[in-house]
Amino acid sequence: MKHPLPRWFAHRGGGSLAPENTLAGIRLAARLGYKAVEFDVMLSGDGTPVLIHDETLERTTNGSGRVCETSDSQLFRLDAGNGEPIPRFSEAVALCREYGLLANVEIKPATGFERQTAETVALMTKQLWQGAAIQPLISSFSLEAIEVARDLAPNIPRGLLFESVPDDWLQEMSRWQALTLHCSASHVSDQVLAEACECGVPVLCYTVNQTEQAKALFERGVSAVFTDRLDLFSSETSAYKGLQLGG
Repeated sequence: MKHPLPRWFAHRGGGSLAPENTLAGIRLAARLGYKAVEFDVMLSGDGTPVLIHDETLERTTNGSGRVCETSDSQLFRLDAGNGEPIPRFSEAVALCREYGLLANVEIKPATGFERQTAETVALMTKQLWQGAAIQPLISSFSLEAIEVARDLAPNIPRGLLFESVPDDWLQEMSRWQALTLHCSASHVSDQVLAEACECGVPVLCYTVNQTEQAKALFERGVSAVFTDRLDLFSSETSAYKGLQLGG
């Protein structure tokens, strides 16, 4: 199903205003008027998809060790900030559907778990968003994960995620049947933006935390940005581009 692509994505749920990759962050983004959120999904030691960015627990929780080696019984007792637990992917999906948010689901596999993570997340994404008016967007730095998502959830839009866009990005887009191109705001070139505009490919840039930078990117042809500074852009989040995702 086709749906509009908002200009603004709340990075890791609530950006810098809430603990990252938590339900509290998603709720905050919705309250501030954001129509889209981005979050990272990794597997626990028991194979449960959860929202967390790092392969280890130290930076974002009061725990320690590798996420992929931590059991659910341990993981869900941890504090991810301000008393917030680490959310299950299924909980985040339910919240996005409740608020009518477009979710950019970044598959973030631990090293060695690329295929297993992608298979689990792709199948759950297809199942949990079945029949939803607003379908999610799957992205990943792992091309293996994108391949799995293409094969197991072909109707879910996919975005290729790079830091610097490679010269053969158009061929890669075609190969993986991706609809959006994601890259670092500091590495996006005018040549890539011109090629994307000519081919009708939306370009999404991370992580944009200054109003002047956002304005300049939009003027250059960037379609959407991911931001930590939800407070700076909350008054502008209802503005949509005339782009459509889905088919």
